[in-house]
Amino acid sequence: MIDESITIVLPLPAKVLSPNYTIGSIGGRMAVSAARKKSRKMTREAIEAEGITTMPWECADVKATFFWKTKGRHDIDNAIGSMKSICDGIVESGLIPDDDPKHMKRNIPEFKVDKTNPCVIVEITRLS
Repeated sequence: MIDESITIVLPLPAKVLSPNYTIGSIGGRMAVSAARKKSRKMTREAIEAEGITTMPWECADVKATFFWKTKGRHDIDNAIGSMKSICDGIVESGLIPDDDPKHMKRNIPEFKVDKTNPCVIVEITRLS
């Protein structure tokens, strides 16, 4: 078994990526599309910057920790939904072949507070 993992730090997903976001216009649909594209690109570039020579991995465990500005109430289901573009970016990077359950094991996200640097930290660990 190869014990290999990477950690990437990304901005919190845009609010328009939340499953609760209401798309009421063409402009709203365009905003969602642009946010998805930006999230995938940032994820792909962060993984590519790691210079992993063992790609592709057959399977990976993905754990996200959200660091919010405030302790407030945060919805786990919305966090999971907003991670879709990040998971797509992981696949686009070539790290794993697909984001289906056979290739990507997803964990329930954790929530923490960081008043000065809100972000999402994604830990990706290779599974045998």
